[in-house]
Formats: sequence, C-alpha cells, structure tokens
Amino acid sequence: AITALSVSPTSGSVALGSTLTITASKTPATATTPVTWESADTSIATVSDSGVVTPVAAGGVTIKATCGTKTATCAVVVTSE
Repeated sequence: AITALSVSPTSGSVALGSTLTITASKTPATATTPVTWESADTSIATVSDSGVVTPVAAGGVTIKATCGTKTATCAVVVTSE
C-alpha cells in the first residue's frame, strides 16, 4: 500500500506556450501503484498522464496527483506571454 505521496514542485507558474513538469514521489518507491493526474480546471491547464502541465489560458489551477488512497496537489499559476 502507498503510505505517502508528494509532488515537486508544490506550486509553480508556467507561461502560455510553455509546459511545466510536476514530479510525483510515492512511498514506498517500489510500489507499482500508478500515479494519476487531474486538473481542477481544464480550461486553465491540462495535465498528462506523466505530470506535464500544458497551459490553456491565464489563471490559477490546482493539479492533483493520486496514488492509491493518497493525494498531493500543486498550485499552478498560468501567466500570459
């Protein structure tokens, strides 16, 4: 079972036209449970299965990583060029 999940960075900013990669660390690291990613507002930014955030519009959005019963969040601010 997953005992802890953290993300790095826990907050960040990304400009339109760029991407931000969030890395998840799970405990135990050997666990095969997959980490899933979710954007709270896909009109601001989307997130891939590997934690790559692609901005859609300026604003703020919470990106959530989930692994087993544990979750961790990253607060992302999208800035215009």
